[in-house]
Amino acid sequence: MTSLADIRSTFLNYFDKQGHEVVASSPLVPRNDPTLMFANSGMVQFKNLFTGVETRDYTRATSSQKCVRAGGKHNDLDNVGYTARHHTFFEMLGNFSFGDYFKGEAIPYAWELLTKEFGINKDKLLVTVYHTDDEAADMWKKVAGLSDDKIIRIPTDDNFWRMGPTGPCGPCTEIFYDHGDHIWGGPPGSEEEDGDRFIEIWNVVFMQNEQFEDGTMKPLEMQSIDTGMGLERIGALLQGKHDNYDTDLMRALIEASADATSTDPDGPGNTHHRVIADHLRSTSFLIAEGVLPSNEGRGYVLRRIMRRAMRHAHQLGGKDPVMHKLVSALVQQMGAAYPELGQGQRLIEETMLNEEVRFKQTLDRGLKLLDEELSGLPDDAALPGEAAFKLYDTYGFPLDLTQDALREKGREVDTDGFDAAMAAQKAKARAAWSGTGEAADSAIWFNIADESGATDFLGYDTLTAEGQIMALVTDGQTQDHADGTVQIVLNQTPFYAEAGGQVGDAGTLRTETGQADITDTKKFGDVYVHFAKVTNGHLHQGQGAELVVDAQRRATIQSNHSATHLLNEALRDVLGDHIAQRGSLNGPDRLRFDFSHTKALNAAELAQVERDVNAVIRQNGTVETRVMTPDDAREMGAQALFGEKYGDEVRVVSMGRQEGSGKGTFGNTYSLELCGGTHVKQLGEIGAFVTLGDSASSAGVRRIEALTGQAALDHLRAQDGRLAQAAAALKAPSAEVAERVKALLDERKALSNEVAQLRRELAMGGGAKETAPSEVINGVAFQAQVLSGVTGKDLPALIDEMKAAMGSGAVLLIADTGGKVAVAVGVSEDLLGRVSAVNILRAVTPELGGKGGGGRPDMAQGGGASAENANAGIAAAKSVLEGLK
Repeated sequence: MTSLADIRSTFLNYFDKQGHEVVASSPLVPRNDPTLMFANSGMVQFKNLFTGVETRDYTRATSSQKCVRAGGKHNDLDNVGYTARHHTFFEMLGNFSFGDYFKGEAIPYAWELLTKEFGINKDKLLVTVYHTDDEAADMWKKVAGLSDDKIIRIPTDDNFWRMGPTGPCGPCTEIFYDHGDHIWGGPPGSEEEDGDRFIEIWNVVFMQNEQFEDGTMKPLEMQSIDTGMGLERIGALLQGKHDNYDTDLMRALIEASADATSTDPDGPGNTHHRVIADHLRSTSFLIAEGVLPSNEGRGYVLRRIMRRAMRHAHQLGGKDPVMHKLVSALVQQMGAAYPELGQGQRLIEETMLNEEVRFKQTLDRGLKLLDEELSGLPDDAALPGEAAFKLYDTYGFPLDLTQDALREKGREVDTDGFDAAMAAQKAKARAAWSGTGEAADSAIWFNIADESGATDFLGYDTLTAEGQIMALVTDGQTQDHADGTVQIVLNQTPFYAEAGGQVGDAGTLRTETGQADITDTKKFGDVYVHFAKVTNGHLHQGQGAELVVDAQRRATIQSNHSATHLLNEALRDVLGDHIAQRGSLNGPDRLRFDFSHTKALNAAELAQVERDVNAVIRQNGTVETRVMTPDDAREMGAQALFGEKYGDEVRVVSMGRQEGSGKGTFGNTYSLELCGGTHVKQLGEIGAFVTLGDSASSAGVRRIEALTGQAALDHLRAQDGRLAQAAAALKAPSAEVAERVKALLDERKALSNEVAQLRRELAMGGGAKETAPSEVINGVAFQAQVLSGVTGKDLPALIDEMKAAMGSGAVLLIADTGGKVAVAVGVSEDLLGRVSAVNILRAVTPELGGKGGGGRPDMAQGGGASAENANAGIAAAKSVLEGLK
């Protein structure tokens, strides 16, 4: 039996031999088509090549493309499990020509591959062509020898492909296989074409025209080929099956489901196993690409698929979570072709387990409510929309899950009533938002989110993408077009919005009509708002936009962010477990980290923290991200970031190794934190870590600022430069600079003391500008002098010397320091019961243009503006003494 893996490789190898570039599947989340929720065909990643916007170093390609159809225009979810060929996930085999070959080679390639490489009986094949495409019809006669009755002309869009209302388009030819008259159905174009006898296995599109808004068409200069063949369909055919779910790959997943639930794969629960097998693939691939369950956008579609599978597992009688147990079987089947499954296996399993645990807690109650609602209704009555909405709002049952459950009971849902209940809830939410006291323009973001949905963030694994402009806002109002300063909302973006201490991304946005510089990105609810300035042309609401994040800026930001995690752990190791984050800022130039600690770090502690962080950086370990519930994360020992709000699921970031650390389940993990920010892939990308010092931020909170990467190296080089300058000035080796500076400081201190002593001696030995005679006032000896050539710092020592010479008495010194006046008063100890130096000082300074002063009863100091009134000041001092009792 030919396996699906063999068929895939045979297809790719065939076209490789025909000169085609074998191109890996693009991500399921399109980077170049903002109108698509998921990649739904092989041509999605080549869209810009067909339109001529992009060129590559090859003109023909082949691929096996991952596809998901579970939302929007292409939504097969309701049929999955109940039909032979519907899937939410499938692989599309394709070969493509970008202006290289055309019908004359595409048709022979298809015929040779099918009849020779795959060995399909040519008598079982027939084709369709667009009714006016005589060239394709003649080619089929020439290449395959098909008779006219096996070349069916179709006059509808079934055989005319369009990329959109305008743009590249052209006729196509579809190849069908006849399974025989024992199966009901007619050939394409007949009244019985919906039967299963004739099955389409390949579609070849001849992209030869361009359509314009007025409906006219003209030939393209570059005529191209786009083909698509479902691997599961061709696999069923080559394996002699009529049902895709009977192929080897799908059968292996069905048996894994049966084994996990201890049920018969072909028994009454066969449909449940088919749903589980299909949904296992789509959910696993989406999670591997970073899509996580949520209530908006792609995450909502993922959650719908997951919960649908989980309900079918529940119906098989499983009491414990099942889906996560099947991931290893999927990796075994598809991991070789798609290594991202193996790389993301742990993330996939944990996400599925967490979602199923939560869903099982509500599933029984939700189904009980459903049964209660149905018990009071006539047998043929639809479930009221209000009841369906309650299941959605209270128990997390998407509408289609309720419809799926009712389908088995022959029931329907009043969807109009559901929509009315949903609208009423949104109206209440809008009113609640506008009344919360948030910024005045908060309501506009709510309205945009309500109308356009949440913004999907793509920036964990890409810095470039295409998005669709959902809203343009200037001066608090939405606009159809904009230039100048504008705020832009897109359906998807690689730009990170400011959160968790990480600043928002910057970069560029381009459309067909304009270009804008994005200077910042912020988040309002689930809406990402890009703050921008249009630098060329103008932007229109609804346009597709090419988005490019400033890669260098993002790299430095996430280096600083990752270093912050390491710093947090290093501080805990060096200072103790009382350390807790109290704020952070991770920008493109530096990082800032606030933490609870009551005293400054000494030099040894700061040096140890720096050494520890750099030691972990040098490990160059992979930074790993896992998704789990906040409770599970904390139980495992993960640190929560200060001020961060967490939802039902969180990203847990682990970094580095530390033997014997004993941190929860991870044992030797160095840093384990809850964090939604972006980080380096390998710790070595941080480069180096240098602290700029420790300072007080607020009471009981310290702050460390630091640099990483090139900024750290630049800082160290600047430090070396300053050290070299100092060494040159000192005429000493760099290693001796500290010792020489200390010697100079000691010498300076000694000289300063000597100068001060000389100034005092000069003042006492005749440096007085005016000397008041020593006299006795009211029994107190009093001496006053006005000095020059001394400073305020010299006065206390002079006072002490004069008091010692007098033995008993009061001294007033007024020093003219050149523009200002310093005043000091001293009183000998024996007079302290009667005389206070402070009282004398406060009488003197107002006369000199000062405002009081202070000190002790035996020594007080103050100042004034001018010494011109020195005599008045001396007189004021005498008056105080004269008034003593």
